[in-house]
Amino acid sequence: MPSPKKVDPALWTDRITAAAAAVISVVAVADVIRYIALGELIPVVTVLVLNCFFVLAAAAAWQGRMPYLLLFVTAGGIVVFVNTTYAAYAPFNLGFLIQAIAAGLAAVIGTGLCIWKKLAPRALPWKPAAAALLVLALFLGTWKGFTDTAKAAQGDARREIWAVPTQFDGQPSSQPGTVEELVYETKAYATDERFVAKRALVYLPYGYDESIQYNILYLMHGTGDDENYWLSTHESNKVMLDNMIAAGVIEPLIVVTPTFYVEEDCADDLDQLTWSFRSELRQDLMPAVEGKYSTYAETIDDAGFAASRDHRAFAGLSRGAVTTLHSAFCGSLDYFAWFGTFSGSRTSQEEYRQAIQSEAFRDLPIRYFYVSSGNFDFALVGQIQDYTALTQIEPRLDYGVNTLFDIFPMRYHSIGSWHLAFYNFLQKIF
Repeated sequence: MPSPKKVDPALWTDRITAAAAAVISVVAVADVIRYIALGELIPVVTVLVLNCFFVLAAAAAWQGRMPYLLLFVTAGGIVVFVNTTYAAYAPFNLGFLIQAIAAGLAAVIGTGLCIWKKLAPRALPWKPAAAALLVLALFLGTWKGFTDTAKAAQGDARREIWAVPTQFDGQPSSQPGTVEELVYETKAYATDERFVAKRALVYLPYGYDESIQYNILYLMHGTGDDENYWLSTHESNKVMLDNMIAAGVIEPLIVVTPTFYVEEDCADDLDQLTWSFRSELRQDLMPAVEGKYSTYAETIDDAGFAASRDHRAFAGLSRGAVTTLHSAFCGSLDYFAWFGTFSGSRTSQEEYRQAIQSEAFRDLPIRYFYVSSGNFDFALVGQIQDYTALTQIEPRLDYGVNTLFDIFPMRYHSIGSWHLAFYNFLQKIF
């Protein structure tokens, strides 16, 4: 009998590494095509650069019989997948996880074979290795260069997608505003309508004068945070506000930071609160705030709030952005004219159609609708899809005139993105 063929460990190592490289390459092409279909340049560039690095690293691992180089793809794929993925959006960004798993398995098995059979690596294939490093260096270098330039900017404020200029963000202002606590009574509108005492923070600009009427912004936090988030937990937002007002970049305004939470209600379905907050906002919070502080509302009732809508804005981050859309944009367009949604949407075209194009709201002007997200934000894909759906049916929104979608390079679902969004939004309103 002929003796069985011996398995060539070198051949199998090469095959395993080549298979991983093939998977990484196929997924890379598919992901770039899918992101092109979204129609936004910055996400396309991001995905293209990342996948170029992954493919080049895989090619170097295969050509040099160095399967351990695939660990760079594994690490990068996991980091990007975690940052760009949330349960509702997981299928869209699943490619990063597939690449990470393929690379990780090949790295472990291939490296194990090399160690077991004492297989020597080939000479390092310098062309794909150098190209991979060059792509990464150009990507990070470009980000750092533009970020440093933005931070060093002087003079008038302008829209930024890289960083807030240090002149507005570096040191506390010599003319600081004050932050007060406001306790008001409301109801648990999403459940049993029991009476509940709630708390909001109120920012008053330096030199606040009750004889002057002020524009007002209601600013909402995201999941897991509270009314302290914007002005206390992250005091850099207050510092920026102070400096922008002192520099004359924006007019003095009042900022209110409430919370959509109502004790422990709807813990298993917080989306209910993004809709029910409308009743609290209109019936309890706004009368409490604007009955105490000087705004453009001559009366704290429906007529007074409707007449002063051009002097009132609402914005929020993450689930606070969803609350902005559900309770302010869709639910209170008669009270608000300016809107900002940072890293959140989750509102369908039909929900927009039924709300803002209803008989009560269809003739009201939308002064500005600002949207933002980071290029590594898990909410980005959903935001792009929802924003596209909205602009397709809403003739009152004219891109570049009264609506804008900013995507921030090298930002993810975090305060760095929202702080920059807040800076840009403040320049758009009133």
